[in-house]
Amino acid sequence: MSQPRQTDHAIHPLFINRWSPRAFTGESIDQPTLDSLFEAARWAPSANNSQPWRFIYARNGSAHWPELLELLNEKNRAWASNASVLIVLVSKTTHLRAGSDAATALRNHSLDAGAAWAHLALQAEHAGWHSHAIGGFDREQARTLLGVPDGYQVEIAIAIGKLASRDSLSAELQAREQPNQRNPLHSLIAEGRFSFQA
Repeated sequence: MSQPRQTDHAIHPLFINRWSPRAFTGESIDQPTLDSLFEAARWAPSANNSQPWRFIYARNGSAHWPELLELLNEKNRAWASNASVLIVLVSKTTHLRAGSDAATALRNHSLDAGAAWAHLALQAEHAGWHSHAIGGFDREQARTLLGVPDGYQVEIAIAIGKLASRDSLSAELQAREQPNQRNPLHSLIAEGRFSFQA
């Protein structure tokens, strides 16, 4: 087991308690709880209040569950099959500004969608659930299968569930099933100009 997470400076415990497990119980998540996670995401900051994030979801056992699960690569599918819900996050790449009749490119759409994902993850932690962002899935198949039109970028998949024993995972994943650490703050910030190691 890793050492307990330690911050360099005082922050709310929610930030260090949140981590990305893979062992889930498969417990059902009710719609009001799920909606509260999306509600938290709705209040994320975005450029020009464009709110480019869109969440497509399926709860475990629902008609759409097999489709979303099939999008994941084989290793991720093995553990994510026990999640309570799977979500695919997409972002709108253009924005129609007030007073304009032509949409323009939204350069920050992925950044803003990431802020919404972070809000969702922290609300999940606050509510006693756990979340795990998944990069290993077929984005092109997701676009086709989920009917995502041009003008939207498929970003990440997300698994949410209640924490299960790490013994439910393969031996390989059990070794990784623990909160990880972070690089020291001084290696991430610089005053005035870029001065970071390669």
